[in-house]
Amino acid sequence: MRKFSHKQIITSKNQLIEIMNASLKILFENHFGEKVISSALLPQSGSAREYFRIRSKNHKAVGTYYPERKENEAFISFSEHFKSLALNVPLIYCENINENIYLQEDLGDETLFSFLEKNRKSSEFPETVLEYYKKSLSHLADIQIKGAKGLNFEKCVPRKAFDKSSMMWDLNYFKYFFLKLAHIPFDEQLLENDFSAFSDFLCEAESSFFLFRDFQSRNIMIHNNDVFFIDYQGGRKGALAYDVASLLYDAKADLPEEIRELLKKYYIEIILKKYGINSDDFEKYYYGFVLIRMMQAMGAFGYRGIFERKEHFIRSIPFAIKNLLTIFDKCDFLIQFPELKKVLLLLPDSPDLKDLSHKLKLKITVKSFSYKKGIPYDATGNGGGFVFDCRFLDNPGRIEHMKMLCGKDPEVIDFLEKNEETALFSQNIKNLLKEVVEKYINREYSDLSVSFGCTGGRHRSVYFAETTAKYLSENFPVKVILEHTEGF
Repeated sequence: MRKFSHKQIITSKNQLIEIMNASLKILFENHFGEKVISSALLPQSGSAREYFRIRSKNHKAVGTYYPERKENEAFISFSEHFKSLALNVPLIYCENINENIYLQEDLGDETLFSFLEKNRKSSEFPETVLEYYKKSLSHLADIQIKGAKGLNFEKCVPRKAFDKSSMMWDLNYFKYFFLKLAHIPFDEQLLENDFSAFSDFLCEAESSFFLFRDFQSRNIMIHNNDVFFIDYQGGRKGALAYDVASLLYDAKADLPEEIRELLKKYYIEIILKKYGINSDDFEKYYYGFVLIRMMQAMGAFGYRGIFERKEHFIRSIPFAIKNLLTIFDKCDFLIQFPELKKVLLLLPDSPDLKDLSHKLKLKITVKSFSYKKGIPYDATGNGGGFVFDCRFLDNPGRIEHMKMLCGKDPEVIDFLEKNEETALFSQNIKNLLKEVVEKYINREYSDLSVSFGCTGGRHRSVYFAETTAKYLSENFPVKVILEHTEGF
């Protein structure tokens, strides 16, 4: 069997992205009748889906590529149905199913999660954020109840309903990719028996509604002062409580318990007033769905974090354990499932999980680049960080004997440091980064990017990348990765 090096695999992926970008441009131009003037790859989310923001003179769209045809068909079918009911989802402009690409409405970059992070500055939950959560729950009720009527559930992938088989998949995902990897002891047969009985218990709930499946704050876009939903291709028939649980117990959002209770009551009022649905069934099974959603999420954190060693997912584990602790007293039904209850009680004190969290450090990627080639892509998937423009400073590259030197050479360093503006700029950067890095560490964030650009990416940007990386390494408990994109 032929083996591929890491470099070959990356090259292959880059080639695929270039091909898909070209195909999406053709699709865009054929649909809108205008020449594309820009097409930018957007940061990747948790899936293998690739997004491109494409613009022409008068139009814009998000081009999407995903190699799973059935999921693409599900998303397009659901979107067209929901849009026909005036529900808040992106408009699908056109598609080429044979190439697994389609164009959808561009709803911007602001998610409910990013809005929460930007506005959460104290222990008090911001009123503006609360209002968007209420809007999200109100629109959720519409898509669950109104949207389920006439929906072609035959398009659902991999099953038409969140039934016992689906639940057992999630529970075993939790068992093998979280409990096993965290070395939590359990009796295999007793736990399997409890999983089966727990699934039977949840299957008693009314399940004729549309279940979004991954209804969390990163899949809710804030656009024109309203909220819109994306990434519901995994939707199927299910109970109302699951999606509410997904949103309110979203691990990294870390909502205060009193806010969760307030929002749950708000949702219950909505379904009663608007759709005449009594809350008895919802309340009876609510914390059961909270629990199974938590276990599904922990399975993902275990697989992507503990197994694949992706720090973003490892950092979510403490939040998930914290959420678990908040609901134990509300899960009276756990008395029926003693082995399940036992392993859940072992999780908060697991030495393996505690050790895993303690080993994590904030990773800061510091880059120098040339503006002639554009701002470098943030490979962490967070999309953002700081970009500092060094071009206002005198350019050593214009002096003949320094043209072929770079920002690491003593002559260039001496030239730049004789300029008072260099010292002032450097101090302002340090003051800003100090405040941000301390908050990132306290909030247990995984990544931060800091980039410096100049005309050729050789002198000023290299100098500031070098000095900033040194400052960060010497003053904070962080992992610093220094990259000079021009190769210095």
